[in-house]
Amino acid sequence: MRKVGWLLVGLLLLGLASTAVFSGSGLSAGLRAGSGLLPALTECTVETSEGEIGLDRDEARLATTAVALLARGLEAPDISGIDQAVLQRLADGPPDDAGPSLSCRGSAAGDLQQQEPTATGLTPRAERLRKEMAGVFGDQSLGGFAPGGVDQGHGADSTHYDGRAIDIFFRPVSEENRRQGWILAHWLVAHAEELDIQYVIFDDLFWSAHLARGGWHNYEAPDPGNDILRHLDHVHVDVLRGEP
Repeated sequence: MRKVGWLLVGLLLLGLASTAVFSGSGLSAGLRAGSGLLPALTECTVETSEGEIGLDRDEARLATTAVALLARGLEAPDISGIDQAVLQRLADGPPDDAGPSLSCRGSAAGDLQQQEPTATGLTPRAERLRKEMAGVFGDQSLGGFAPGGVDQGHGADSTHYDGRAIDIFFRPVSEENRRQGWILAHWLVAHAEELDIQYVIFDDLFWSAHLARGGWHNYEAPDPGNDILRHLDHVHVDVLRGEP
């Protein structure tokens, strides 16, 4: 799957060259910021075999969207301006074990209005996020919301109860499913500023819009033996609450 995804990236780049046209439950308890920093003046970075490569947000959005579409065998936007090492790492993941490769600085909008859930059980911001994901990733296995809302199955003060959170499942837990999960997680982080995303949690790690320095940080699950609470089998994403 990984090799096919990267082969599609290579074929697209080759074609462009030939024509000369070169992105929880009880979240607060588990979120503990680490000490990692993004390089100064860099909005996003990708850790590649050639070292860290900086991207602006537009480049990060473009690269993560192209990789997601190519993995589905669909036409991707022009990625001629993106370093091939970036595209390869985002498509294949780290060589030794699935894990994060891209991060962006956090940026949480402070002028949003608080929203109530719609008929889907999601707020308009969360519903927009769901539709944007579907446009890039197609049909997904989703949970954490329902018409009329949910009031159980998550920790106290969960953003799921406010209709602001979505879980995207990648089951069973395997290296390949984790790599697919990270393609989505990277896309979410790259689009966080645009879609008012607050937290992305996956694979024992979290990213926060409230941490301007960016980076992925350890997520401390309330039960270390529970794959679901550790977010090993699903990506959790939620949007900002806004003010009344």
